[in-house]
Amino acid sequence: MNYQETVQYLYAQLPAFQNEGKKAIKPTLANITAFCSYLGNPQESFKSIHVAGTNGKGSSSHMLASIFQEAGYKTGLYTSPHLKDFRERFRINGDLLSQQSVIDFVQNHQEYISNLKPSFFEVTVAMAFDFFSKENVDIAIIETGLGGRFDSTNIIKPLLSLITNIGFDHTDVLGNTLEKIAFEKAGIIKDGVPVVISERQPETSPVFKELALARNSELCFAQDLYYVHRIENTETTTKYLVEDLANSKRDDFELDLRGSYQKNNLIGLLASIQIIKENNAFYISIENIKEGLRNVVSNTGLKGRWQKLSENPLTICDTGHNGHAFTYLKEYLSSLIPSKVHFILGFAADKNLDSTLGLLPKEANYYFSTFNSPRSKKKNELIKIANYFNIAYALYFADVNEAIRIATEKAKPGDFIYIGGSTYLVAEIENL
Repeated sequence: MNYQETVQYLYAQLPAFQNEGKKAIKPTLANITAFCSYLGNPQESFKSIHVAGTNGKGSSSHMLASIFQEAGYKTGLYTSPHLKDFRERFRINGDLLSQQSVIDFVQNHQEYISNLKPSFFEVTVAMAFDFFSKENVDIAIIETGLGGRFDSTNIIKPLLSLITNIGFDHTDVLGNTLEKIAFEKAGIIKDGVPVVISERQPETSPVFKELALARNSELCFAQDLYYVHRIENTETTTKYLVEDLANSKRDDFELDLRGSYQKNNLIGLLASIQIIKENNAFYISIENIKEGLRNVVSNTGLKGRWQKLSENPLTICDTGHNGHAFTYLKEYLSSLIPSKVHFILGFAADKNLDSTLGLLPKEANYYFSTFNSPRSKKKNELIKIANYFNIAYALYFADVNEAIRIATEKAKPGDFIYIGGSTYLVAEIENL
């Protein structure tokens, strides 16, 4: 098989969340444990940081990787899902895993995969661990896929666990309360391994405290260590004035990931780096941190996080797809005050839209689109949704790029176009 055939084989032969949703998830670590044992337990040969959360785990993972790269360390980065290329899930110092490496891994282990019958995600995790081990990375940043307790990445023993925040997402899998979701995410807390929580929440803090105590894990809430005093948007970055509460020292940090919601991710990252340095695991200077934050996109290749596609009209795409993400979008709109807002949206079939679409202004122009997945909400469902939310102006498309073209034609100077609602919708944007 060539590269494309190899990736198609993985999707065709193995249950994948993108296509099957909850059915693709196995609430057990048996398969990934067996697979990695067969590979010689590659996950035990490199140091790692484990990142989970409802929102911000992807951004935080890329920020961490960028900082370690700036500090001169060979840095692995495993994230999911990918947007354009399957290999985006596996990076070392920003470089993708080679196509031949993907082919070789599947070819060399195809018989075992056929017998084990792992999920698509389990195969990608095993591939990542094998890749990082063979390349002798100094550190690997490992992002969970969904949840934490039964996530396939949860067989590593990291130097640090980082949990960004907890929100309502994938409630059919993780539970329908913040406490239940927090319990699943907190499954990445390991015995004796420190854990940082980026955002303190009254419903979830007791869950983290109880589990950290039970596992003798040092628990740190980033908001106890750092406070963001001011946020300013420059032409290319967002600047944060942050106070280190231990010594009242203030410092500026510029982040090339836009969106004020990154403030919680930023302080979670600063707390994580502080703990890593205190444990003498790595040497990272303040200059490394600042340069890493300024160059996240160029260092790691991150796409789709509040990414600007056009200046006039201002066009932003974002992979955030739950209540937390849309709350920040609502706050941003209140400060923007454009002459007209255009929303290009698509949603997965299992999403409850009260906490997302329900937050947006109804007087805006809406362009609903399906995307190429069995889990996409179909046109008839989108029509019902528009009627339910009393949206007066709504158009419907089978291709997000056609929706973008029409919205751009209709938009006037000073208007704002937002594209989101699903990672899979954003992935189909041609000029991403």
